[in-house]
Amino acid sequence: MSALSFPPALRLRASSPSAPANRRKHAARASVVAALGGDGGCGGSGMEQLRQGKASGSPVQEKPVMSNIGKSTNILWHDCPIGQPERQKLLGQKGCVIWITGLSGSGKSTVACALSRELHCRGHHTYVLDGDNLRHGLNRDLSFKAEDRTENIRRVGEVAKLFADAGTICIASLISPYRRDRDACRALLPDSRFIEVFMDLPLELCEARDPKGLYKLARTGKIKGFTGVDDPYESPVNSEIVIKMEDGECPSPKAMAMQVLFYLEKNGYLQA
Repeated sequence: MSALSFPPALRLRASSPSAPANRRKHAARASVVAALGGDGGCGGSGMEQLRQGKASGSPVQEKPVMSNIGKSTNILWHDCPIGQPERQKLLGQKGCVIWITGLSGSGKSTVACALSRELHCRGHHTYVLDGDNLRHGLNRDLSFKAEDRTENIRRVGEVAKLFADAGTICIASLISPYRRDRDACRALLPDSRFIEVFMDLPLELCEARDPKGLYKLARTGKIKGFTGVDDPYESPVNSEIVIKMEDGECPSPKAMAMQVLFYLEKNGYLQA
């Protein structure tokens, strides 16, 4: 039989069966390199610094600075090019923490949900961190002893800080009875991003409401260490917002939520 003859294009493909695969491989490698070194990658620390040092031909490669924080050793903070300013611009608001504190039965959760609803209806991104809800999961291993209450507030403060960094208006609703613990959470958030709301309602009113029946249990000795009964509540001294009774009446949930919302508007939190 005579030898088969192929058109030039077919001869090229037949003689180089791996050419398309190689081209795809080179293209994929180029895209990875671009991602590592371009605007889409995280840079400025760790192994990426070492890679950049090798690429630049630097004679001295600086080692990443490791930290020891608490019981965590040899840890490294990684920065990414998309930060809080970019997230805030995307959402059209400033990330912050609205920390609602007060006695059990003072209406913290009610105000938190009412405020979240008002902000949501105006197109703002919020998230509510409710004390009881968090004890169903994140803080389920903590009791109501003083040391566990402190750890409870510390954890919530750190989570709330992450929400604020994400550009979200985080509404934390907890009794948080100890002033030092609330102040520690305030210290986590610079630039006035911590807004304390004090539900300054009398114990008699809160106990009369007793929506969970906890005051009754505390008064009969069935619950120990209950805030306002046999454990102290340390009132804030520098709250940004104080909600009180007006002419002997408690404001409506909407009115209390609007008081907080007006503060946010006045101080520029509802714009990037």
